[in-house]
Amino acid sequence: MRKNYIKQLPFPVCVVGADGIIVSANSFIKNVFVYEDIVGSNFFALTGVRRESLLTANTDEIIIERNKRLFKLWTNENPKENDDIIVFFDEATARESFRSKLEEDKAVIIYINIDNYDDLVASSSEDSRRVIPAQIDGIVRKWGASYDSPVISTGEEGYVMYSSFGKLVKMADDNFSVLDEVRRIESKIDFPASISIGAGVSDVSLMESTELAEAALELATGRGGDQAVVKTDEGTRYFGGTLQAIEKSNRGKARVIAHAMRAMINDADKVLIMGHRWPDMDAFGAAIGAYSICRFLGKDAFIVMDRHNEALDTIYDQAADLEVYEVIKQEKALKMVTPKTLLIIVDTNRPMLVESYDLVKACSARVIIDHHRMTEDSFKNASVAYIESYASSASELMAELIQNFAQKRFITKFEAEALLAGIMVDTNNFSGRTGVRTFEAAAWLKRAGADATEVKRFFQMEQTDFKSKASSIARADFTDYGVAYASTRGHTGNTQIINAQVADELLMVKGVKASFALGMNEKEQTIISARSLGEINVQTIMEKFGGGGHLTSAAAQVDESMGFVEEQLRKFVKASLEKDNQENQ
Repeated sequence: MRKNYIKQLPFPVCVVGADGIIVSANSFIKNVFVYEDIVGSNFFALTGVRRESLLTANTDEIIIERNKRLFKLWTNENPKENDDIIVFFDEATARESFRSKLEEDKAVIIYINIDNYDDLVASSSEDSRRVIPAQIDGIVRKWGASYDSPVISTGEEGYVMYSSFGKLVKMADDNFSVLDEVRRIESKIDFPASISIGAGVSDVSLMESTELAEAALELATGRGGDQAVVKTDEGTRYFGGTLQAIEKSNRGKARVIAHAMRAMINDADKVLIMGHRWPDMDAFGAAIGAYSICRFLGKDAFIVMDRHNEALDTIYDQAADLEVYEVIKQEKALKMVTPKTLLIIVDTNRPMLVESYDLVKACSARVIIDHHRMTEDSFKNASVAYIESYASSASELMAELIQNFAQKRFITKFEAEALLAGIMVDTNNFSGRTGVRTFEAAAWLKRAGADATEVKRFFQMEQTDFKSKASSIARADFTDYGVAYASTRGHTGNTQIINAQVADELLMVKGVKASFALGMNEKEQTIISARSLGEINVQTIMEKFGGGGHLTSAAAQVDESMGFVEEQLRKFVKASLEKDNQENQ
């Protein structure tokens, strides 16, 4: 009966038995396969579709390509696991081709911005001031023309480009080659030219695509520039980002942020200050700096900190002995929040890393001071955000802000030392990630009373931790491709500090381009510290573990075991190196 039924149908049909073997088919099946006699053949061997998948074919779309045609598979209603399944082949060639064409033609908005434009112009001689911007203009327009995409100038340093999704895919396949072309421009200034690109595409509307493009450009510049960020309804992809963030010589933004902070602090009934969970010296130093601003403006302030590791014991105890600073738990802070309470967040721009996310939700007025590269989950709606990835530390940014609040220095000797300690820990004693402004901030703190000898006491460690660090370095694995791996045995509250110091020390070995130090904290999380001399982007590797940082300095905390994490880490590093080698060939 069923055999006669399928023979009468005017389109290809076959019946698949419980064992996956085709038990019957009609004559139209020749439109799908190169021959009619498929009875007795294995359905999976012919189509690549397993019999189990057919059970949900009516809800989960299955499309196969045969004879240069596309067929969508349907089955009889609610097929049972052990019953024969009737499979209908609905030709979808024209439909899928049209859908694919619509997808390719979907409008894409692309924003392009010249990085550090003011510094680029200011650093050039007067007769060549327009040469580099003109070269960038030519490269960008030529790149757009190669994809039949018009480029329109939106000012001296920005462009908007209109393209299609199909062209965007090709740009991505080519890793946005325009980034490399701009970087290769020869100049007599002490930093390379670069651009940032933000592309947005949405199925919702052109307005949504525009908003995605704006967010993508903000993310690209917030991560240090020299990269492209593509945002779609499904997620975000990153391309480029091989340059260190360039230090800005223009201090105008610090003055603007300081002015905005002053107004917000004056309008608040109280100020709560917090950093990331398990704060380090930079987070604590920046928090102390923010506290000093609030005290200068006569506003009650509280530092929110539930726990800290042993590395902060010395500076924390000294702060407590001074009986000046109000350090409270998040539980108490939440009870203090009113509609007029201001929250200052330092040394992180990601909600998932703050000391208390409940506090973030409770406070509508927020100020963020941070030096880490922005990520997809960075804060989107802060009242004031001073996020500069070129800076060495949050303490450096805070020291600059303090200078814009008054002509007279109002910070105490201890506050100057706390800020200097924050700078020193994030620069490994000024040996990495330092710029002119870093040393200027340190010099200003020195004039404000900071004693380098006192600061050094903050970094003293217990004998057990010192031995653990030495043991980790001694057992390090140095690979042939210039990457060193080390691990710290046992659990300690200072794992984060020990790892950072181990990773820094390993970079001192000849031939080492990047180093990774792993260890377990007392919560049995795996802590990773990553360092690089610039050839390997450790930030993108740490982002795969939910962490982040900078091109040459990054970290992550992972819930999995240290052995599993190290195995994954080595795979990611190898894949990153292979990708870089392919792009350089």
